[in-house]
Amino acid sequence: MSYSHQLKLHNNLTGKRELFIPIDPQRVRLYVCGMTVYDLCHIGHARVLVVFDLLYRYLCRIYGREEVTYIRNITDIDDKIIARAAEQGETIEQLTARFIEAMHQDAAALGITPPNEEPRATLHMAQILEMITQLLQRGHAYQGESGDIYYDVRSFPEYGRLSGKNLEDLNAGERIAVEDDKRYPFDFVLWKRAKAGEPQWDSPWGAGRPGWHIECSAMSTHCLGNHFDIHGGGLDLQFPHHENEIAQSCGATGGAFVNYWVHNGFVRVDEAKMSKSLGNFFTIREVMERYQPEVIRYFILSSHYRSPLNYSDSHLDNARAALTTLYTALRGYETVAKAVGTLPEQEAMISRFFEAMDDDLNTPVALALLFELAHEINRYRERDPARAESAAASLRQLGSLLGLLEGDAEQFLRGVANSESAGDSEIDALVEARRVARQEKNWAEADRLRDQLNEMKIIVEDGADGSRWRRG
Repeated sequence: MSYSHQLKLHNNLTGKRELFIPIDPQRVRLYVCGMTVYDLCHIGHARVLVVFDLLYRYLCRIYGREEVTYIRNITDIDDKIIARAAEQGETIEQLTARFIEAMHQDAAALGITPPNEEPRATLHMAQILEMITQLLQRGHAYQGESGDIYYDVRSFPEYGRLSGKNLEDLNAGERIAVEDDKRYPFDFVLWKRAKAGEPQWDSPWGAGRPGWHIECSAMSTHCLGNHFDIHGGGLDLQFPHHENEIAQSCGATGGAFVNYWVHNGFVRVDEAKMSKSLGNFFTIREVMERYQPEVIRYFILSSHYRSPLNYSDSHLDNARAALTTLYTALRGYETVAKAVGTLPEQEAMISRFFEAMDDDLNTPVALALLFELAHEINRYRERDPARAESAAASLRQLGSLLGLLEGDAEQFLRGVANSESAGDSEIDALVEARRVARQEKNWAEADRLRDQLNEMKIIVEDGADGSRWRRG
């Protein structure tokens, strides 16, 4: 079915939900602040990856994949990276290469579509130096006595518009350390003078390295142009990072920077924000030891992207149960093409799915519509196979738009084997032995085998087409 999209996004620059209108109707441009690669990604990072993968997928649905450019950067030089490499006794390049590869593996497991480009700060030093030069020439930056280059926030009257902060009301020591070298406490560093033993690059102001904020301004404008559509990232980046990006980019070019600013909410543990600095984080890999990656993705999508996401085993268990319901409905429809024609009875459900997604990516409502399609499959599986097959095709199509239900139903339902559970081959053998016992009417042996499987928390479901099992 055709659907006329009216996508609305909450724009943190205006504080309003606005109709998305790209600058160029033939080219949608999206930039997202990626990872600082000094450690494994945690569930907070997973939320950034999943949320903006969802936005990218949906923009591709509306405008076509060839018309959407998605850039997600990598920060591969900063204070934390330098400190961690020294702790580990390895070079910056060795450390960052190792964690970039780990990040790519985690992202692939979560079903993240690779961005069109993944620029790294260390490979864009020419653009960084050019932007700092422009800021100095336009009177937005100055060199301190130490040799460091700073951005003069008071030179940019709109500073604070994104975060709603007023410079005069900010406590100088609350968020940013006061340094004697600065003219004003909230000025921030663009170029740091070289220190012994640290990576450094040549510049007109002496050897040194860039500040964190200037990296994203230089990379985003280099990849997407001075003025582009959407800039995304975690809510923790809104101030000061994204606020500083606006000041830098607008100050350097003298024009507009980004039209829509989109931020995902925090992941929380025990009512505190999950973060490495607080030590209350769970890496993606730790969670994947107990839950399938698709369960993690569903868990993230079960809350609206702007809302806080409360991490707990019970919420992940709920996500697994929800996916179990959906995949159980899809059993027997593994070969159904997503292009199967939609019946009129299902068009209302599909329209409501897209209405939810157009409403600032309202995934909780969109997921509820998937369950309506699953109910349609189960209701008509026997009495109207064509209708059930059409619902299954629609369920797979809409699930795929969310990055869900793209796998094999049986494989998902068998779950994750851990060190304490039996492997698939052992369970297959027990289920087959039970089948033979039932066939031979050896009910005592069949019951014994079923009890053994129950003790192993294996659920066996007998049907007309044989017995299937899944981990409970």
